[in-house]
Amino acid sequence: MSDLTPSLRTLVKLGSLVVHIEESMSDDGHLFDTIVIKGLLDDPDLVAWLDAMRASALLPVKRSP
Repeated sequence: MSDLTPSLRTLVKLGSLVVHIEESMSDDGHLFDTIVIKGLLDDPDLVAWLDAMRASALLPVKRSP
């Protein structure tokens, strides 16, 4: 997988992450969304993609580890 051409599986997970973030920020947000967000942030495919994007300097640097 290239950081600029993630797999369909990774793209689906990124899309799911965005939807759950939107849901969690809405007036109808639910704890379920937070749990799913945490799970997706630990997903090996997403972790690998984020690491590749960071290595290419294509993502913001976190303020805290």
